[in-house]
Amino acid sequence: MRPSNTTLYFQQSESPFGKIYIYTTDQALKAVLFKAWSKANDHKIIQQENAIIKNTLKQLSEYFVGKRRQFDLPIDADGTEFQQKVWQTLCEIPFGQSWNYGQLAKAIGNKNASRAVGAANGKNPISIIVPCHRVIGADGSLTGYAGGLAAKEWLLKHEGII
Repeated sequence: MRPSNTTLYFQQSESPFGKIYIYTTDQALKAVLFKAWSKANDHKIIQQENAIIKNTLKQLSEYFVGKRRQFDLPIDADGTEFQQKVWQTLCEIPFGQSWNYGQLAKAIGNKNASRAVGAANGKNPISIIVPCHRVIGADGSLTGYAGGLAAKEWLLKHEGII
């Protein structure tokens, strides 16, 4: 794939559980990840803070110290229509609550899509902000997380879920 004309701004930051990598355009947040974004190679990258990164860092900092429960950021995640629907629905899970994959599937209108929503959940490029960490196994197990189970455990403890 050849690079697009889109410029991405990038900044690495520390979190309570390790480094996070933030990618934005001038208009919206594209990714908050726990490692460098492989899709970033398809864009022109500028390692520089812009207004979206600055606001993202501010809101994440507030969240990490318990002063924020919801995020108010412009988001533009790349994904299929199904993934977009799952990611939008993740944002409906309130702070301090968790759902299992079956509940998420039911919320998108397809109670039999637990595995598909699990796969879409795992492809969420905007960690923490789009709260895929709030989805756990039907038996209450933490299941996987792109940032690792220690990060997921920290986030769930921070929100009083476990």
